Amino acid sequence: MSERVLILAVEKKTMDHERFMYSVEELISLTETAKGEVVDVVTQKRDRIHPSLYIGTGKIEEVRALIESENIDLVIANNELSSSQVRNLEGYIDVPIIDRSQLILDIFASRAKTNEGKLQVELAQYQYLLPRLHGQGQSLSRLGGGIGTRGPGETKLESDRRHIMRRIDDLKRRLETVKNQRHQYRKRRESNRVFQMAIVGYTNAGKSTLFNRLTQSETFEENQLFATLDTTARQLKLPSGFQAIVTDTVGFMQDLPTALIAAFRSTLEEVLEADFIYHVVDASHPDHYQQQETVKRLLEDLGAEHIPMLTLYNKKDLLQTTFIPFEKPALTISAFEQADHKRILNETESLIKTLFSLEEIVLDKDEGKRLQQLQTEGIVEAIVFNEETEQYHLTVYLPEGHPLLPKSKEESEF
Repeated sequence: MSERVLILAVEKKTMDHERFMYSVEELISLTETAKGEVVDVVTQKRDRIHPSLYIGTGKIEEVRALIESENIDLVIANNELSSSQVRNLEGYIDVPIIDRSQLILDIFASRAKTNEGKLQVELAQYQYLLPRLHGQGQSLSRLGGGIGTRGPGETKLESDRRHIMRRIDDLKRRLETVKNQRHQYRKRRESNRVFQMAIVGYTNAGKSTLFNRLTQSETFEENQLFATLDTTARQLKLPSGFQAIVTDTVGFMQDLPTALIAAFRSTLEEVLEADFIYHVVDASHPDHYQQQETVKRLLEDLGAEHIPMLTLYNKKDLLQTTFIPFEKPALTISAFEQADHKRILNETESLIKTLFSLEEIVLDKDEGKRLQQLQTEGIVEAIVFNEETEQYHLTVYLPEGHPLLPKSKEESEF
């Protein structure tokens, strides 16, 4: 049975009202993703958030009445709460209180599937809870009692700060080992000259749906926030036969918990290894421009803004009006339409050509293996077999310094 949830949100007078409402709607979606039922939303306009109670004392009376009349099980605040705010609020109301960050961490805890994903979530939870131990009494005593209690939240963390610090150090060491293993895997991919692509975007933009359709794979996809938490890589074949590795990444979001950004940085660093990025934007979302800018800002923070990108404005089937893309190059698509998959692959191939150089290569008839490599590691424009000389004449796009380039070309560069 789902928990009955009351949402609390403070709108500072300096905030844009529309942006505030989008943020509340996002919190409602996050709560539903965590299997909670949002019964009501209480908002308050203030010059600033109340330093000790989050909301004003007058509003607390309204909240107490709602909790009683609506049988509320849990209160979720739209902003990050300090330990003293949680403690003081729990002194007034008789139900547990968590904040937006704790809710997101809870969703991540329920969704992580790989060993690395689970380690990262656990680390983020400990780092989030450590400075708040004295304000988490009631929340932490709910042994597996619902939203906000998954993972380390199920134990009495406040009893042993030193134990938590040791656990954080242990998790960091284990994550470093996993990170090194992934780095070795990436180095192997690089040495094999595999072209790497990454799919990024705001959470629930349709990244996994597109990833599955383009690669014919079956990663988890659902109309929920944070459906994908673990990085997945698959092979992608372009119309010419050129092959790349494409990676589906965790969804971006505004106001992610700081601990979570830090813990997931190594996963997001996969984007830095990419030669090309698909940025998927939910064109049907009323706040899609801000979502797009959030992703671009996070890519800049990672140092990935220089990587060539194709922006894919997804969910065109849900658009009510004519859509004009903000970015170029861009395509307006539906991840479910096969015709759009072909458009994406054709446009991708055209853009990759601009990154490569056009080469003329001659192969003898017995160089079949090299011919096959050129067809998968380069983009072949034309191939002609000369029966008199028994040779293949290829016009092919290849990345600079590729080992399949003619030896004379490589030598001439020195």
